[in-house]
Amino acid sequence: MNLHEYQGKEILKKNGVPIQEGIAVATLHDAVEAAENLKQTTGTTCWVVKAQIHAGGRGKGGGVKVATSMDKLKEKVTDILGMTLITAQTGPAGKKVNKVLIAQDVYGGEPEQRKEFYMSILLDREKKQNVIIYSTEGGMEIEEVADKHPEKIQKEWVDPKGMLQAFQARKIAYNLGLSGDAFKNMVKFVGSLYNAYINSDAAMLEINPVLKTHDNRIIAVDAKVSIDDNAIYRHPHYPELRDITEEDPTEVEAGKYNLNFIKLDGNVGCMVNGAGLAMATMDMIKLAGGSPANFLDVGGSANAQTVEAGFRIILADPNVKAILINIFGGIVRCDRVAQGVVDAYKNIGEIKIPIIVRLQGTNAEQGKELIDKSGLKVHSAILLSEAAELVSQVVKN
Repeated sequence: MNLHEYQGKEILKKNGVPIQEGIAVATLHDAVEAAENLKQTTGTTCWVVKAQIHAGGRGKGGGVKVATSMDKLKEKVTDILGMTLITAQTGPAGKKVNKVLIAQDVYGGEPEQRKEFYMSILLDREKKQNVIIYSTEGGMEIEEVADKHPEKIQKEWVDPKGMLQAFQARKIAYNLGLSGDAFKNMVKFVGSLYNAYINSDAAMLEINPVLKTHDNRIIAVDAKVSIDDNAIYRHPHYPELRDITEEDPTEVEAGKYNLNFIKLDGNVGCMVNGAGLAMATMDMIKLAGGSPANFLDVGGSANAQTVEAGFRIILADPNVKAILINIFGGIVRCDRVAQGVVDAYKNIGEIKIPIIVRLQGTNAEQGKELIDKSGLKVHSAILLSEAAELVSQVVKN
């Protein structure tokens, strides 16, 4: 689950990480009140208006603007709030800005007195250790830095059986070229940031930029936080942080039926049970010359209702030219899936695109019999390779 910047900063602050203070608002009236509040609590007379969407590159897209007066603040908030913000990560459709963060300006002093850094924490699956990735090139897209200046990206691995060691935090501060108070504050910052990562059960935590201010404070100016969905049960308030307006509507709908669904850009709808089989099915479709339109795992507890729901979600995509149903009956019974297919046909009405069905395993014969007697026009296959070839043929026709 992805969080907005202001939500991520709240988690950081609770764990002792110094942040750029701000208040998230959804109206111009609240934005003015937030600015006045920040003026009283932080002394700032200059504010940053930041669009709150689940995507990077907001500044380049016009979603981050500085306001040097209250009139300018009103102007910037009016410009950003409600706009459709297009960045490299949103795609051409962009995302509507429903909230903005009114933040204090922390860029005081002379430019040469300040420095921006990059820092993130995530799991290195290959090494099976948490890794802190950091760079002196903050404020830039890390992919661009990795491509043009790979030597400027450094990593520090942390054994998950223990915690970040003091010498590791000092090593990071030293490698970032800091000294004096800035060095000491960075050591504290890194330690608190790692605690925030662990305590929040984050899958990824990214701060870009981490700012060294003119007076040697270290501050998180931005915060991108992604929570491990498997750990949400340990944090009862986390579901309240979810913003479904930032998610794909079809994926949200699939979640209501406990379907694991991810929309892709192909033309073959897939309905499979089991993530491994789903991945293999998608590979076979590609090898046969097709292109999967989605990943859909109906799971081991699939019944006629969930299968029908999956059918409706797949058919909602106008790009889908064929549907491949590939079920290996282990926990889930093939006849249940077949009944779901039949019910979907009856309830949805005529389905004009071809459907290829492969049923193997528990009650596969009963499932095939159900479909055969229903009068539905479907193509059947025994081998997965045959099913993929059939998909390729019907799509080309």
